[in-house]
Amino acid sequence: MGEQPVRVLACGDVEGRLNALFNRVQTIQKKTGQFDLLLCVGEFFGTTPEAEAEWQQYKTGAKKAPIHTYILGAASQETVKNFPSADGCELAENITYLGRRGVFTGVSGLQIAYVSGREAQQEPAPAHCFTAKDLSALVSPLTSSSKFRGVDILLTSQWPRGVWQYANNPEVNTKFCGSTSVANLADKLKPRYHFAALEGTHYERLPYRNHLVLQENAQHVSRFIALATVNNPAKKKYLYAFNIIPMKTMDPSELVKQPQDVTENPYRRSTKDKTDAPKTGFSGTEEEEPSHQFFFDLGKKQGGGPRGRGRKRYPDGDGRGRDQQHDGDRHHQGQPKQPRRHPQPTGPCWFCLASPQVEKHLVISIGTHCYLALAKGGLTPHHILILPIGHYQSVVDLSSEVVEEMEKYKSALTSFYKSKGERCVLFERNYRSQHLQLQVVPVPLDRCTTEDIKEAFMVQAQEQQMELMEIPEHTDLKQIAPPGTPYFYVELDSGEKLFYRIQKHFPLQFGREVLASEAVLNIPTRADWKECKQTREEEEESCKQLRDDFQPFDFAWED
Repeated sequence: MGEQPVRVLACGDVEGRLNALFNRVQTIQKKTGQFDLLLCVGEFFGTTPEAEAEWQQYKTGAKKAPIHTYILGAASQETVKNFPSADGCELAENITYLGRRGVFTGVSGLQIAYVSGREAQQEPAPAHCFTAKDLSALVSPLTSSSKFRGVDILLTSQWPRGVWQYANNPEVNTKFCGSTSVANLADKLKPRYHFAALEGTHYERLPYRNHLVLQENAQHVSRFIALATVNNPAKKKYLYAFNIIPMKTMDPSELVKQPQDVTENPYRRSTKDKTDAPKTGFSGTEEEEPSHQFFFDLGKKQGGGPRGRGRKRYPDGDGRGRDQQHDGDRHHQGQPKQPRRHPQPTGPCWFCLASPQVEKHLVISIGTHCYLALAKGGLTPHHILILPIGHYQSVVDLSSEVVEEMEKYKSALTSFYKSKGERCVLFERNYRSQHLQLQVVPVPLDRCTTEDIKEAFMVQAQEQQMELMEIPEHTDLKQIAPPGTPYFYVELDSGEKLFYRIQKHFPLQFGREVLASEAVLNIPTRADWKECKQTREEEEESCKQLRDDFQPFDFAWED
């Protein structure tokens, strides 16, 4: 696709800590390149003398924001004095006040709707509050067009009331949190991303759908993300980075793809409470990944029974068995029930070998309980996944015979990579994933030592305020992470194992980012798998090559 994604940073309450915010942004930009804009929700200005002094430096031009920064108006009476008028204006170089409410359309065509302040409780409304009139003035011109599908981004300071319905619970007192007007606004504007603050915590809601399943055409999903205060002592997340292609330039079929962890719309509770969202907030596919991009399949074999036969024949067919059933609603299209011992997925699974969603051309080898597949958008041409044939969410859920075969695949791959002068690193992220994927990435022996790789994981984890711990030898992961525990796990070729128990949020591409970093493979541009996608033909070619190369090491190639 020719569209250019816009690189956006969103931030929670700054409360006058401008230096802390902009230093953090500069660090991020040094590491990952320039972002196009920074959007701040909640209270931007502080009331302390230090905050005033910091602001003066930017106001006078002694300091300059390192990125185009767009902010909302006052959320309390004390900060009203910082805003010269209700209309948007530039307050300092690179720092722009958006205004009381309105729509800002960037040069890229990105459409950002915004409302400053809190919901007014009385008339006349104080300067830091919005009224019902403000909201209708914002909504009416947008929704009056029959072409209106939604906005790209919605910025509000207050949370929408009830956004947590059908989803993972936030760390707030839900009795008093949020505004019903903001909830109605979000329901009408259908933002792809909705940011809010003021509650001092970070909360990333599972994506929700904007259409009624089987009654309306599929629409894009919405993601609500609340951010904490800059430099908060609890180190809760206050900055969120993402890439977005503006809705108006996006291919409509791409736009409406539904991720696997999508839930009902929290603002339409009249339809009888369907709680089809898991309460844990730890299931579903990659954030940001349109579900069809999940891969492989191997024919229409059902069940997870032994696959001893015909391993040399790789099924043909186009493997595109992805039905564009907009969102694979869990209630209406369950897979046909087969007698199986292992658990069933709750919806279409892009990794179950028996599933029609799988892209079969990526499969490299099939054992009895596990199979190997080429990673889509792999870090290197030999980036492979080990997957269970049956539906298991993580290594700790596996039965002993599956574990045994997985170990056989691990040692076959170790020998295979060794023959190519490479060592391999394995990692698993059991968080926002539905089907276990053990990622196996080769690193040339002459690039760095195992110790360097271990250190790269440790250092980057520390930067993200995550404590990676080393698992003692002969300790089973199950002893540390009972089933259901979200975790990230690394296995080095020395046998050393690193483990992080995921608390709240976890950077989804963390494993890739470490391996792509300068310290290891030095291919930073490949950290995001979406930047590494190949055409189907290229994938088929790579896979065929890899299959032939791996064959001498493949214990599943007996008959």
